[in-house]
Amino acid sequence: MASISTHKNMIKIYYSSESSIGKQTYGYVNASFKELLGIDVTKDKVTGTQWKDIAEHLDIPISGLIDKEHPLFTENYDKDANLDQDGWIKVLNNHPEVLNYPIVIMGNKYMQIRNPSDIAKHLDPNSQGIDEKKYI
Repeated sequence: MASISTHKNMIKIYYSSESSIGKQTYGYVNASFKELLGIDVTKDKVTGTQWKDIAEHLDIPISGLIDKEHPLFTENYDKDANLDQDGWIKVLNNHPEVLNYPIVIMGNKYMQIRNPSDIAKHLDPNSQGIDEKKYI
């Protein structure tokens, strides 16, 4: 059973507010017409089970969520560190700023956003949810 609830009309974003890619992606998603749940990993606790669930849905190892070039990572670990799954989860729990890219969840689709404008092609282009008669 998945630890992260999803809904077709909701967008979830796991991001770091300390990252320019994270802030910009959040801005794009926030401008959409869907309900948004933003999880700033530097302020909101993400469980190890949630990190594992995200990595599984992205079909990457948990280490694939981590920016091994980030100063907080290189201060504490060798950039070629070979940790087990629990070790990588501890890195994310202790230093969430090392999340390499924001994760956007739309329905059952999980995406690691490397370029903030890339999310635009996944957002519904129409004005669904707006009462058009009100604006005529």
